[in-house]
Amino acid sequence: MIDKIKNKLIEYRYITGLNKKRSKLYNGENGDILKLFKDKYKGQRCFIIGNGPSLNIDDLDKLKGEITFAFNRIYYIFNKTDWRPSFYFTEDIKIIKQSLDEINNLNLDYIFTPDIINFDYNMKIKNAIYFKQVMEEFKDTLPQFSDEFFEQSYWGGTVAYTAMQMAVYMGFKEIYLIGVDHSFRVAQDSNGNVIVDNSAKDYFCDNYNLDKDELYIPNLDNSTKAYMAARKYCDEHNVAIYNATRGGKLEVFERVNFDDIVGV
Repeated sequence: MIDKIKNKLIEYRYITGLNKKRSKLYNGENGDILKLFKDKYKGQRCFIIGNGPSLNIDDLDKLKGEITFAFNRIYYIFNKTDWRPSFYFTEDIKIIKQSLDEINNLNLDYIFTPDIINFDYNMKIKNAIYFKQVMEEFKDTLPQFSDEFFEQSYWGGTVAYTAMQMAVYMGFKEIYLIGVDHSFRVAQDSNGNVIVDNSAKDYFCDNYNLDKDELYIPNLDNSTKAYMAARKYCDEHNVAIYNATRGGKLEVFERVNFDDIVGV
């Protein structure tokens, strides 16, 4: 009983302290920046770019002038193209820990990361725009989907899900995915079982995850549910998400031909 009371007290103090930090953060400049993005691109289209093996330089070059979201170690492709994402997101704690110096050397306009990266893990990302991310288990259901990114977003096991919530908050009505192959050589299911697919390649370059032993094993069941939640919300709110990935195994969204979209 005493241990239970102690744990409750620790939890209360943590939540109270976190709420105070968040109140200061979101009532200041960081919050003002997030508010500016509300419906800023109403009715427009955007591209969410995964780091899968199908991603290629030619396609990225065709997206110059488009509004794009990209993630994590996308910068490993920067030496081959002068395309740069409009918005960069990173939320995987282990990737950030392993790549903090690289991330802090990025010269990008907008870098988004969850506030707990700073508050809980004391990792400082230069010029970061912080957001609140709610971590909830969804083993037997779908994750929640937020259309009020200033208030909060919901974790979905893939940073692409976070970007989809931001895209809706920004007012986009057409969201296209490329490079979202949705397959890994080593992954796990919702029960934690490790699944090996030797036919799958993980990323667009071989050195992307040379430190894979230090990283999380992707959970494809979780990310599939997140994509299903995104589609459900968007179908109900007149927002279209299309999968323009060349190949891959993601079949939650209607597939379209990338070349037709960009007018090649």
